[in-house]
Amino acid sequence: MIRIIIVLIVGWLLPAGIVEAHGFGGSGFLHPLTGVDHLVAMLAVGVWSAQIGGKAIYIVPSCFVLMMMLGRVIGLEGWLWVHLEIYIACSVCLLGLAIVWNRQQSIWIASCGVALFGFAHGYAHGLELPQLLSPAVYITGFLITTIGLHVIGAVGGLLILEEPRGAIRLRMIGVVILIVGLKLIFF
Repeated sequence: MIRIIIVLIVGWLLPAGIVEAHGFGGSGFLHPLTGVDHLVAMLAVGVWSAQIGGKAIYIVPSCFVLMMMLGRVIGLEGWLWVHLEIYIACSVCLLGLAIVWNRQQSIWIASCGVALFGFAHGYAHGLELPQLLSPAVYITGFLITTIGLHVIGAVGGLLILEEPRGAIRLRMIGVVILIVGLKLIFF
């Protein structure tokens, strides 16, 4: 019970808010690291894919990345997506819930879910493309960082699952992700 309380407190204390969700874009490499919503979502995709296991470890994050690239292209066009930040925050909540739920999902259901989330995150990346940078440099940077965060989440998830009571620990991480998502929505 004490561990659960600590997890809840840590999740609540993490800085998150829609205003803070997007930080400095830099050359694209830094963008996923400076926005709490992007950082947590990218890690969560990797963790969830590890939790599902098997081919999901590479198929689920790949769907996210592919749809993120498509969303980026459409975001560059400047089309208006109402309540984009709320949708992205909800994606963080849903990824946290999926990890907490800990049910063996179909790879294709998980892939479709993260594909929608990836599209929204990519759209936000496209809208935030700094005018002074080459789009190719920026896109390459955020793709490399996104893939790296997926790998870190997946490897971390796999290592945690190998521990005694690792599945419970992973679910507690899901609770923290859910709390961060809720903070992004409500605070």
